[in-house]
Amino acid sequence: MKIQIQNLSKIYNGSKPALDNINMEINSGLFGLLGPNGAGKTTLMRILVTLMKPSEGSVTIDNFDLQRHRKEIRQMLGYLPQEFSTFPKIKTWEFLDYSARLAGIKSNSQRSQLVDKYLEQVDLFAARDRLASKLSGGMKRRLGIAQALISDPKILVVDEPTTGLDPEERIRFRNLLTEMGQEEKIIILSTHIVGDISSTCNEMALLVDGRVGFKGSPAELIKQAEGYVFEIEARDNDLANIQEKYAVISTIPSESGWKVQVVAKNTGQYLSQSIDPNLEHAYVHFIEHHYDTDIKPDVMDLDFKDD
Repeated sequence: MKIQIQNLSKIYNGSKPALDNINMEINSGLFGLLGPNGAGKTTLMRILVTLMKPSEGSVTIDNFDLQRHRKEIRQMLGYLPQEFSTFPKIKTWEFLDYSARLAGIKSNSQRSQLVDKYLEQVDLFAARDRLASKLSGGMKRRLGIAQALISDPKILVVDEPTTGLDPEERIRFRNLLTEMGQEEKIIILSTHIVGDISSTCNEMALLVDGRVGFKGSPAELIKQAEGYVFEIEARDNDLANIQEKYAVISTIPSESGWKVQVVAKNTGQYLSQSIDPNLEHAYVHFIEHHYDTDIKPDVMDLDFKDD
C-alpha cells in the first residue's frame, strides 16, 4: 500500500497555514509523525481520515483519490483521535460491539469473538461490563485503541495513542503496533512522545510550523546530531547560565554538582564530553539548527521518556 501526498495545504479562515505545501509518500509499515503541538500533525491526520478537506493539494491511497473515493477509503481506515470519548450509558463491550457494527461486521458471533479478542489485547476484558464512561483515562485510551483495531484496517491512524498510558501499557501498545507493522498495512503514529517513534518506526517525518522539515529514518535524523551533543560537569553556580545559554535536554544531580546534557556546537569553558545522540537529541538539534523559531527545547511539548 502507498499514500501519496502532493502539495497539500490547509488554511483556517485566512490565517497562517496549518499545513504548508506538504509533499510526502508513506509506504506499508510503521510511519512516525513527530513534532510539537501546533506543528500541524492533527490537521494532517484529520485530512487523511476524511474528516477534513484540504485547502489545496491531493492525497491518493493506492488508486483511490481522497476527495472522490471517500467511502472506499473510509472502509480501509481505523482511527484513534487525540480526543476520544464514549457514550454515557453503554458498557465497555457494548461500545466495542457498536464499533464493530459501524465497521460493517454483521455476524453476531463474529463480533462477539472480535470484541473478546481486542478486550484481551488491550487488557480490558475484566472491565467488559463496566460502563465505558466510568473507565479511567488510561483505560478509555486502551478502549479507543481497541475500537481502531477491531475492523482489521489496512490503514491505521493513531493520534497521540499512548498519552495517559502507564509505562507497561505503553510498551504493550508498542508491541502490538510492531506486530501489525509486519503485515501489509500502513500504520501512522502521530505523537510528541519521542520514545513511541524510536521504539517502533522505521520511517518518520518531522513537522514544524506546518511544513515537513525532515523525512527519513530515525537513524538518519540521529546522524545529523553527531558531534553536537555534550554532557557538562556543572557546579551549582553554573547551572542557571548553562540553562540560559544552551538547549538543555536533561539535568541530573551528581557528587560534584550536576550532569547536564546539552545540544550545542561547543560548550566553551565548561568541562564536558561528547556523547552519542539519540532521537530526542536529534529532534532538538534539528529545531535549533534548521529553524528560526521561538520554540525552546526546555518548553517543547515533548515527552522524551523512552520506557
